[in-house]
Amino acid sequence: MEYRRFGRTDLKISEIGYGMWGLVGWSGSNQDEVWKSLERSVELGCNFFDTAWGYGEGRSEQILGKLLKQYPDKGLVTATKIPPKNRRWPSKSHFTLEEVFPSDYIEEYVNHSLKNLDVDCIDLMQFHVWEDAWAQREEWQETIDKISREGKVKFWGISINRWEPNNALETLKTGKIDAVQVIYNIFDQNPADQLFPLCREMDLGVISRVPFDEGTLTGLLTKDTVFPADDWRSTYFVPENLNSSVDHAEALRPLVPANMDMAEMALRFILANDDVHTTIPGMRREKHVRANIAASDGKMLEKSLLEQLYQHRWDRVPTDWSQ
Repeated sequence: MEYRRFGRTDLKISEIGYGMWGLVGWSGSNQDEVWKSLERSVELGCNFFDTAWGYGEGRSEQILGKLLKQYPDKGLVTATKIPPKNRRWPSKSHFTLEEVFPSDYIEEYVNHSLKNLDVDCIDLMQFHVWEDAWAQREEWQETIDKISREGKVKFWGISINRWEPNNALETLKTGKIDAVQVIYNIFDQNPADQLFPLCREMDLGVISRVPFDEGTLTGLLTKDTVFPADDWRSTYFVPENLNSSVDHAEALRPLVPANMDMAEMALRFILANDDVHTTIPGMRREKHVRANIAASDGKMLEKSLLEQLYQHRWDRVPTDWSQ
C-alpha cells in the first residue's frame, strides 16, 4: 500500500481507503464477510475509513468503532458525516442552512457519531451535503470552531453533491474546511477543472468517492441488471441511467490492458492524479479488498492510455434519480 499526505492535516493516509456505505443498505451484505473484509483491509495497509451516520442510522459508524477497538495501534483514520436535518440527499439550492445544518443540530450529531464510534475525537467530520450559498454564514463557522476547541473533531470536510464539483468553492475559500470528498472517476472528471486546483492552492485533502461509478466501471453491469427493491441502486439505475451507463462502460472495454480488468483500470486512473489523496471503493468481500488494494503499488498507467481515458469524460448534471 502506498500512502499520501492528506493536505494540511499532515495525516498520511492510504491511497485506497475503505468506503463503508456498502456495509448497510445494499443487497448482498453478509456481515461475517464484511467483517473479514474490514480485517483484511487493515492487514493489507488500509488506514482510512469513511463512514456516515446516514449509513444505516449509525450502524456503519458502530462497525467502524468496533474495528478501531480491535486495532488500537494501527493509527486508523476515522472520517464520518453529519446527515442533513431534512434527510434530503443531495441538498437543493433553495434549501436554507436552518433546514439542513442548524448549529444545535451540528453539535447533536457530532455527539451521536462520537458515541457510535466510541471515541473522544473524530479525525474528519464532514457535512454530508452542501450548498455554497451558505459559505459566509457565521453560524456554521462558529459552531465548528467551538466543537474543535472542545477537542471533539480534528478536521472538517465537505462531501460535495453528486455532479456539482463547484458547489463548495467559496466555502473552501473561508479557510474553515480542511478536506473535500467528491465524485471523481474516468467519467466524472469535472473536479479537475476548478475544484482540484483550488484544493492544491489551499493545501486541502481530497477524497475521491464513487471510483466505479456505483458499479458501472467494474464492467459487470448489463442492460438487464436488476437490483432488489431494498437496494439503493434500484432507485439510481433507472432504465435511463442504466442503459446509458452500460453504453459508456462498453466504449471503454477495448482500452482495458490485457493484464487488468476494468475496475483496476478505473482505480489506477484516479491514482494517476496527484491531487487525489485517497479513493474509497466499497469493499464487502475479501476478494474485492485484495484486488482494490493491489492497485496501490506505485505503478502508473501508461501516459498514452491516460490520454485516451481523458476522452471518456462524461459531463452530467443532477436529476431526480441521481440522488
